Amino acid sequence: MCTITKKDLIDRVATSTGKKRQDVKDFLQTFLEQVIEELGHGNRLEFRDFGVFEVKKRASRTAQNPKTLQPVNVSPKRTVKFKVGRLMKKRLDLVAVTAGAADGGGEGGTIEPIGISRPAGDRPAKGTRRPRFRAADAS
Repeated sequence: MCTITKKDLIDRVATSTGKKRQDVKDFLQTFLEQVIEELGHGNRLEFRDFGVFEVKKRASRTAQNPKTLQPVNVSPKRTVKFKVGRLMKKRLDLVAVTAGAADGGGEGGTIEPIGISRPAGDRPAKGTRRPRFRAADAS
């Protein structure tokens, strides 16, 4: 597993789209600033099949200082929660299975670009829900 930086992402997008690197950089920076601004206002950002960013409020609590073992009051704060979308989850599961099959269960499988379009048969019929199974139901 490796870390992809914003610079790496800009270079990849510029190469794959044929756009100028500076244009891609400006676009990506503007996009990220808008995401931060909307989350700062407490708004929910939903990107279909990619995921959802939500602001969650953490209540104040009493924690413990690990060095002195004294109780410490932690003030309430807001944090961002990300819930993985369906297409991303499916792709991550696919990569995990291929990586495990390719090298005996370790990491290092190749990740292919995620396509936006998918076959119409892949979607559930409108108005229907997929069955949910609980661990208690399995026995």
